[in-house]
Amino acid sequence: MRKDSRLSRVLHVLIHLDAFEHPVTSDTLAKMLNTNPVVVRRTMALLRERGYVKSTKGHSGGWSLAKRLDEISLLDIHEALSESSVFAIGLTDEHNECPIEHAVNRTLKDAMNEAEALLLKRFGEIPLSELTVEFKAALANK
Repeated sequence: MRKDSRLSRVLHVLIHLDAFEHPVTSDTLAKMLNTNPVVVRRTMALLRERGYVKSTKGHSGGWSLAKRLDEISLLDIHEALSESSVFAIGLTDEHNECPIEHAVNRTLKDAMNEAEALLLKRFGEIPLSELTVEFKAALANK
């Protein structure tokens, strides 16, 4: 099963953007992420729509933060990127008439909903600035 690593990758980009003193191009971000600049532009556009980043056109243009990292939570970024559950686990619907399938699905759904609510609550409590603490400490020790 393939993992959705967009949240992790975008958080990585946002921490880098905070460290840069100038806008960063989609090409540069794409090289950092080992992906295509078009993917970067599409993803960053989702964040721009929410007001977390901004883009500037022209020779010295690129992406930069529109808000400070302490004003953005993990939940904010998760919601900007995804409309789906945080879990890749799915329920089956191949045997709609089977009472066992109904019981299994109900139990799994309840447990996953509880776990997702707890995780999203925690995401809302973590500002992105918290992610820079370890990064800044490592830089200071060099």
